[in-house]
Amino acid sequence: MFLDSYYLEENGVFSFTREQASHFAKKIAGDFNPIHDEDNKRFCVPGDLLFSVVLSRAGISKKMRFEFAGMINDGVGLKAHHSCFNDFAIVDDAGKEYLHVTREGDINTDKTLIEQVTKNYVQFSGMNFPHIMVPLMKSKDIMINTVRPLVIYESMELNFDRLDLTAPTVELAESQIEVEGKRGSVTLNFHFKENGEVVGTGRKRMLMSGLKPYSQEAIDDLVERFNARKTLFSSAAA
Repeated sequence: MFLDSYYLEENGVFSFTREQASHFAKKIAGDFNPIHDEDNKRFCVPGDLLFSVVLSRAGISKKMRFEFAGMINDGVGLKAHHSCFNDFAIVDDAGKEYLHVTREGDINTDKTLIEQVTKNYVQFSGMNFPHIMVPLMKSKDIMINTVRPLVIYESMELNFDRLDLTAPTVELAESQIEVEGKRGSVTLNFHFKENGEVVGTGRKRMLMSGLKPYSQEAIDDLVERFNARKTLFSSAAA
């Protein structure tokens, strides 16, 4: 499976190196947030990578909810701790929880389908910035800290009408932003489609902090730096 090169596993415990996590963010998700750079002091593993690995190990259920509880550093050994079959957490050796998963309904463990869902969702998720986030922030006249940008996952939900699928794509249905003082949240509602038919829905919620009044100049500079990092990485990888 394509994910095999992006995590390590031994005796049921999995972990990530900085290189694996950083390359996944850039190559698969198109996510050039500096927090995923190998040399960043505040480095953390992308939430989309953790989600993808869990999906590859647990399969796709008709209904799933993922609640993110903490940022993961490189080298942290992770394993699943089950309360029951359909309720489990991803924890480290000390029992610290990083992700809580609940699920209902049938389960599909077909590797090809899981890869298709993972890739399509992650590539959609990587488009959050600047395509979705910037217009939302502008609509509320606020913005994240452009010097030290930080937007983190809070939760995600997947709901499929059926699981006899082959290559569902992901499309944005609606985006919302809520602001309260210097904190805010962004909710993305999306559809899974196959052959033009909606076969499922999803919801992703992200949290923002340290919000400031909107500055087009600062946002333009942030987008320019984002695009420059993307171009530099693509040139180096070519």
